[in-house]
This record gives sequence, C-alpha cells and structure tokens, in this order.
Amino acid sequence: MTKTLLAALCVGATLSAWGATDQASPAARGEYIARAGDCIACHTVKGGQPFAGGLPLATPIGMIYSTNITPDATTGIGSYSFEAFEKAVRRGIRKDGATLYPAMPFPSYARITDDDMHALYAYFMTGVKAVNQPNRDVDIPWPLSMRSPLASWRWLFAPDKTGPSPVTTDDPVLQRGAYLVEGLGHCGTCHTPRAISLQEKALTNAEGDEFLSGGAPIEGWIAKDLRGSPVTGLGRWSEQDIVQFLKSGRNEHTAVFGGMSEVVDHSLQHLTDADLTAIARYLKTVPPRAGEATVAGNDDGGVTRKLHDLLPDSLGARVYADSCMACHRSNGAGYAQTFPSLAGNTVLNDHAADSVIKIVLTGYTVPATKTAVTEYTMPGFGWRLADDEVAAVVTFVRQSWGNTGKVVTAEEVASVRKTVAPEDMQAPNMSVHDGAVQKRFSK
Repeated sequence: MTKTLLAALCVGATLSAWGATDQASPAARGEYIARAGDCIACHTVKGGQPFAGGLPLATPIGMIYSTNITPDATTGIGSYSFEAFEKAVRRGIRKDGATLYPAMPFPSYARITDDDMHALYAYFMTGVKAVNQPNRDVDIPWPLSMRSPLASWRWLFAPDKTGPSPVTTDDPVLQRGAYLVEGLGHCGTCHTPRAISLQEKALTNAEGDEFLSGGAPIEGWIAKDLRGSPVTGLGRWSEQDIVQFLKSGRNEHTAVFGGMSEVVDHSLQHLTDADLTAIARYLKTVPPRAGEATVAGNDDGGVTRKLHDLLPDSLGARVYADSCMACHRSNGAGYAQTFPSLAGNTVLNDHAADSVIKIVLTGYTVPATKTAVTEYTMPGFGWRLADDEVAAVVTFVRQSWGNTGKVVTAEEVASVRKTVAPEDMQAPNMSVHDGAVQKRFSK
C-alpha cells in the first residue's frame, strides 16, 4: 500500500472510525467504534450475554461490577437520550447525575469525536440485543463506597473538554494513531502507571513520559512499556512488527498473554489495516522515558554453548534445560510465530517479573485469530516446581542472552502463587508438588 493511499484511508477514518466505508450506516460504523473501544471486554461476563454487564473488576478500594449497556429500558441504557449517553461515556456522569467509578475509562473516552459518539449511540440502541439483567451493587466498604467524592476526582483528573486532543503533526496517519491510542483505544488505562489517587500519571505523551511506560499488575499481569526503549519497550520492533502483533497476537519477538489476549481477540484483530498501521506509526514516535537505558545487551555470556553441551551450571539453567529448552532452544530464540523468543524479549527486562512468574506457574494459551488460525499452549509448571525453582529459572531467563532483568526471589514467587487458583497449577491426576526436579539437582 502506498503512503498516499494509506493517508487517504486514514483521512476517511478520522471522522468515521471506519476507514474507506463512509457508506456504512451509523449503527454499522458504531459497531466498529465499539470494537475499537473494546466495550465488550468489560461489559460482558464470560459465557454471558454481550454487553449485559456484571463482570467483576477488582480495584484498590474493592470490587465493582460492570453495568448493563444493552438497550433494555429497565436494567440497561434503553431510556438514555443521546445527551445522557454522551455524558456517561465522555464525561463519566451517570443519568442520575452521579459520577462513574474511573474503572470506566472516561478520561480517555473524552477524546471521542462527536460523529463517533452519534454512531456509537446508534449501534447500542439499534444493533445490540436488549437483555434484562439487573446491575450488581459494588462490594466496597463504606465510606469508600460513597460516590460524592468521585465528582471531585473527576473535576481534578478528567479532561474538562471533549473531542480529540491537539496533535502537533500534519500527518493524517499519526493524527489517527493518536486518536486511537490516547482516546478511543484508551491504551493508557492499562499501560500507564497511576498515582496514589488512582489517576493515570499522564493521559497523552504531551503530558509526560510516564504515558504508556507500563502499568501496575492487573489480575497478576503486567501491562508492558509501549514507549521506545529497546530494553523494556518497543524500540526494537518495526512498524510492521507492531501491526502483526496487534492483528495476530504474535510476531518475531513475542506472543500475547494476559489481558492483552482479550484485547487482540475482541478488538484489535477486527480493525482495518489502516487503523492498525496508524496505531503502530504513532507508537513508534513515542520516545523512551528520560534516563532510561537505550542499548540492549547482546552477549549471552556463554549460556548458549553450556546449554547446547548439556552442561548447565546453576539451578535455573538446569530447570531451563529440563523444562523449557525443547521449545525455547538453547539460544533462547524459540521458534518464530510459535514459541516466543526469550533472547531480547523486553517483557523479561521489566522491573517487575509478575507476568513471567505467572506464566511459568500456570502456563498460557496464545489464542487463534483471523490471521493466525492456530492456538498453542505452554504448559504450567506450578504443580511440580517449588518457589525457589521457579525463582531460579525466571532469574535465569531474565539474565541470559543479553537480557537485563533483576533477580527474582522465592518470596516473590510465593506472593504470585497465592493469587493463582490451585486448579490452574495442577497436572492431570496430581495435586501436590512432587519435588522431582529439586531432588535430582540436589544430588
């Protein structure tokens, strides 16, 4: 696709979020916008009716439950006028005037255009099946459950203007990418750290370099750095690498895991190539944080040769040789599009190792998508590896093949293990750790 054609597609998409299909009805365009905003992810319980709400969302102050946003007149939003709908989505104000909990990303959705809001309203009123399902009350202790202080939070931390934020570029592709990343796609909701008062530390790149620098654990998974660092971020990914990951959940560098799997499944794989390219191009303009390392390690310290010769010289190397090397290989390169490379994998260089620990404990299945039609599974090892063994192998992969991650302790592994259901770490017909690896390696 030529640059001129791509720009033309993105110009058409800027107002409609629909690429070149301006002929589509408002409801059809609204369906695409709902996909781009990933509304279904939070407003649908696994196995439940789409958009009927009830999904539990853990917050630092307690559990809240997503609301029914189907057009049911009594339990959903069927009685909402466009004005009431717009206030809820872009301003965080319910129909009764109360403020929504900021688990609803209205600080980002404030940037949605008026045209996209009208299309979104048309979709939810005419394109979504009405479901009569009452909303659940929050499980937050009083006085934290009081909504009145939320109005002050909204006044302090949510944008007071709606519509796209100014972008200092004439490139329509970058304009579109900024709109999707900073606004409709609300990437910063997970990928930006939050202050003690729970607001994102920056809503746009113009507000500071903590924007997209990596978030706190969500359900045990770390939302990674999306800035330009080659050590922890996307610095070594090309624009096409990013597009491929967003579309298929995998690329030459890594594979999707955690909550991002649902984002790819529900949202990103359904976007146009023009929109995915716009997102990727925008992300490639975001520089590393000030003072962050910009040179990735290269020397593997002889690790590859020792593993190849079956001469592992530490507990971590031995566990790796026993349980990981068949798929990820002695050089940590894995097999592209199947078993992710560990060499130079920026997830391993993150300041926190929660995601890697959890994957080792429980395993993970990379979902199939429209462009990558097979799923594949890494088995979990929590049933047979003790905490010190998991810590040793995670430390090993975080410090081998040029990786620069910090040492992981058994205490950190124990902390993550407590958050994992026992059944998620069991092998067939086994319920306790058998200590086999430790016994072999302690001889």
